[in-house]
Amino acid sequence: MKIAVTMPDVKVYSTSQCQYCRLLKAFLDKQGIKYQNIDVGEDIDAAKEMVEISGQYAVPVTVVDDEIIIGYDIRRLNELFGNAGDKGDIDVIILGGGPAGLTAAAYAARKMLKCMIITEDIGGQALESWAIENYMGFRMISGGDLMQKFEEQVRDENIDIEIDKAAGIEEKNGKFIVNTASEEKFEAGAVIIATGVNPRWLGIPDEDKYIGHGISICSTCDGPLFRDKVVTIVGGGNYALTTAIEMSGLAKQVNLIVRSKIRADEIYLRQYEGIGNIKTYTNYVVSALKGNNLLKGITIRERNTNEELELDTDGLFLAIGHDANTGFVKGFIDLNEKGEIITDNNGRTSREGIFAAGDVTNVESKQVIIASGEGAKAALSAYAWLMNK
Repeated sequence: MKIAVTMPDVKVYSTSQCQYCRLLKAFLDKQGIKYQNIDVGEDIDAAKEMVEISGQYAVPVTVVDDEIIIGYDIRRLNELFGNAGDKGDIDVIILGGGPAGLTAAAYAARKMLKCMIITEDIGGQALESWAIENYMGFRMISGGDLMQKFEEQVRDENIDIEIDKAAGIEEKNGKFIVNTASEEKFEAGAVIIATGVNPRWLGIPDEDKYIGHGISICSTCDGPLFRDKVVTIVGGGNYALTTAIEMSGLAKQVNLIVRSKIRADEIYLRQYEGIGNIKTYTNYVVSALKGNNLLKGITIRERNTNEELELDTDGLFLAIGHDANTGFVKGFIDLNEKGEIITDNNGRTSREGIFAAGDVTNVESKQVIIASGEGAKAALSAYAWLMNK
């Protein structure tokens, strides 16, 4: 007697610019799982429905029958739908899926190296850019769109992508073993580290409580959920200013909280000046958060007088800087005083067989086009090292 297998009812709430949403849908497609995709950036009623059932102002949210899965929870998805199985022998492991890591993977694959990428996301810090105007070949392109093109090229090379986080590296019997946060182990002849940077947080009480419930570090992902609402941007650099500019076209009101003064490129300053629904608070910091399950307001404090103001806000986007994501290699390879990996001109680190590229290194300028070039150099160096070995 043949037993019928009932397929689960799967619904995905997403936005078009969210890299985790793309990864989630690519995973479901690969596993042959049918699903209903709902773009909550375009459908306001669907966005309200998503918030009601999940309590989240962040995408993706997946409903599998009666179970609600928040974010791109690859461990739970593998439990429900299965994983890709054995990866086989690997020549080079690339840690990081931003411009440097994806470029390194493409170059390594062209050299006929068997490689895999271990990354928490596809796109890295580039995804934070609403508009990139200095990448050759494009007059202007969003960070999300550019990274989608990178991702498509990598997937065309049939490169394994493991959504995970590197927790440590060890060397044993002439091989490198990468340990991940999900307690997996992967072995390869060489490693390219392109883990980029981690966003800084405010470091104030209740911050963790509101992450995904009003606080976000990815305006391109979650910004569309705040259409016609009041949002607040914290920061004074290029990313903060471009986020404020873009959100001014979606939100009813934009508050910009700047710790000292705005330090942004002239091109963005010209766009920012004169936008009527952006109110800027200079020399202020966020000192408190308020709300129940969702963020509803903040307290800001003037740094000289300690005067405090209460602001109503539905969303709080943080753009206050980054730190090199190198905690997992501290003591394994040499780092500078900023915690960045020290490399030579060809991406070689202090340990033979370990290479690095992009914003995680001591390269002075942090730009997408520079990270891509550094990723290519690191891949070519890894290839030469493996061939000589």
